[in-house]
Amino acid sequence: MRTLESMSRQPSRIDLLELDIDLRLTDLWREAVEVDDWSLEVMAAFIRAAYGKGYCDALTEDTPGTLCEDHGYSIPGRDMSDRRSVFHARVERDAA
Repeated sequence: MRTLESMSRQPSRIDLLELDIDLRLTDLWREAVEVDDWSLEVMAAFIRAAYGKGYCDALTEDTPGTLCEDHGYSIPGRDMSDRRSVFHARVERDAA
């Protein structure tokens, strides 16, 4: 919750990023307000929906990385070797 002190200052870039993301998730927020019986399954469905929405938004940006650049963040690299090594480590751990 924002305090009186935080409301008197200029919003930080994380504040602006959060607002931009919240605006993109307006439909999900609207649905969340209507949920009366929250459960782990319902929460997981909302997390998956938010992840999917973000993924689709990223794929449909006119210029990849716009959200990051608009808010002063660097665009993450696409070093797939790191991701593969983490995945393989998890598979090996789970198989043990």
